[in-house]
Amino acid sequence: MKFPYGIADFHKLITDDYFFVDRTAKLRTIEELGEQLLFLRPRRFGKSLLLAMMENYYDIQRADEFEQLFGHLAIGQNPTPLHNRYLVMRWDFSVVNSVGTPEAIQYSLYAHINRWIDTFTHQYRPLLSREIPLDPVDATVSLAAAVDVVRESGQRLYLLLDEYDNFANEVLMAGGRVNQQRYEALVYGDGVLKTVFKNIKSAGAGRGLDRVFITGVSPVVLTDSTSGYNVAKQISLQPELADLCGFREEEVAGTLHQIARQCAIPSEQADEALHLMRSFYNGYSFVSPSGDAIYNPTLALYYFDHFQRNCCPPARMLDGNFATDRNKIAYVAGLPNGGKVVLDAVQEETGVAIAQLEDRFGVREMTSPTPDRTFMASLLYYLGVLTLTSSTPLGEQRLIIPNLVVRRLYVERIQELLLPDGGDRDAGWAAARHFFLTGDLQPLCAFIESRYFRALDNRDYVTANELTLKTAFLTLIFHDIIYIVDSETAVGRGYSDLTLIRRPERWHQPELWDFLLEFKLIKLSDLGLTGEEVERLSQEQAAALPLVQQSFAAAAAQLARYREALTAQYGAGLRLRTYAVIGLGFERLVWVETAAGG
Repeated sequence: MKFPYGIADFHKLITDDYFFVDRTAKLRTIEELGEQLLFLRPRRFGKSLLLAMMENYYDIQRADEFEQLFGHLAIGQNPTPLHNRYLVMRWDFSVVNSVGTPEAIQYSLYAHINRWIDTFTHQYRPLLSREIPLDPVDATVSLAAAVDVVRESGQRLYLLLDEYDNFANEVLMAGGRVNQQRYEALVYGDGVLKTVFKNIKSAGAGRGLDRVFITGVSPVVLTDSTSGYNVAKQISLQPELADLCGFREEEVAGTLHQIARQCAIPSEQADEALHLMRSFYNGYSFVSPSGDAIYNPTLALYYFDHFQRNCCPPARMLDGNFATDRNKIAYVAGLPNGGKVVLDAVQEETGVAIAQLEDRFGVREMTSPTPDRTFMASLLYYLGVLTLTSSTPLGEQRLIIPNLVVRRLYVERIQELLLPDGGDRDAGWAAARHFFLTGDLQPLCAFIESRYFRALDNRDYVTANELTLKTAFLTLIFHDIIYIVDSETAVGRGYSDLTLIRRPERWHQPELWDFLLEFKLIKLSDLGLTGEEVERLSQEQAAALPLVQQSFAAAAAQLARYREALTAQYGAGLRLRTYAVIGLGFERLVWVETAAGG
């Protein structure tokens, strides 16, 4: 198989026989939903390939290739009347320069639009009644001229706009008041983006622009430009489009088994690969929490390609192209109260609960002195770093981290948030490395006492609890090259606090262990001690306190049950060491290893 990693050219995929998951049947649904549509998905989720597919399907000049391109696909077996009926113009705002003054960005945007109108003129010259005049200063004038010429020629125009919010988001997420002012200059008042969308709206009001399909990441930019373009229908939450961009599990499983046959390796290894991919890449639910979750297609292709070439999984499950998504988490963390939302996303067993997912909100709502938690959580959903899950008993919408690749981005950001000094992060890794090699938790506990607890105290997170302890450990021992790291893992009928189970390809390494940790927190008021008194206790004295002994006994009983369930799940190959960790307020940590070996 030829996997099209990084290729968004539909014509090339089909004619060069690349791997392609057929979603062409969705074109009929898209046509039925309306004529001016907005479809939102996170970056690197296949939106550009979707537009390339639409471009080839509707382009009047591709009619002779229809059978070759679509005959074997679902829409080719049952085409809509609109196939190959349009002159198609496509813009891609991801290539618009986001650096410089608003005037410089406007110049880049207008140059991009003019370039594609010029390309459009040459592409469809035999079908146009005359040349389309370009205005070198104002590309919206060029657009109006293009629409007029298309209408005069008896043709219909379909505008495809890719990554409509990309350059505006880059300006916004650069951070700082100056960049926010640059963003506002682009989208508010007579800003260039608002002006462009006003002209698209005008062209679609019976003047000759028949259909518009826009992709982007979030509704923020369009909301801020709403009076300029308030006719677009947001179709991102339509149930029938849930898997429009993304792979279903049966498609991933079938591909892995096909690769296993090519590699002449046992089918059990394909099942292990599926388990690994499910942990790292699955879990996205953009429409309904009751529906099947989907896999990120770009990450899946990255894995497929490596698995086929090397007949083993990649060591790094996070494709480097996704590392920049951490900046988006950093942007939200930098908003007023945003750090609390980011910490809650990692800490809370139930995820982040909000009244409902917002589909229209702007920058001013998010950056107000007292921003609504709902706006920030909704933005994290659109960015692809939170996803839908079941509702709370009160009907609130819950959002959770979808998978381990995304969890790693949070872990890295929280480390930077609580340990801004690189030397501190290096010291934390040294303590974690010692734990992995020896099973000794003491250096980690000492590091958390001296560094993390001080950071948490400085930020006065009044809702901190035993989940905060788990988060502190999680950010230090998250090591996805060796382990599948999970928190609140379903084990039997309970949920373990933190598990580190070796990835399948690491099971042959006898020097590595699997780990299971359970955390308890005892308030200083319950101990009847002050923070200073707790700090003066030796480890032996702290461990001998009656409430600590009770907590150790409760944790040990839980760990024994979880150990039994994990052993039944993973078999004799599991080498599990279990630990109970007790926090005495946020002053001291005491721990005991309750079982080792396997």
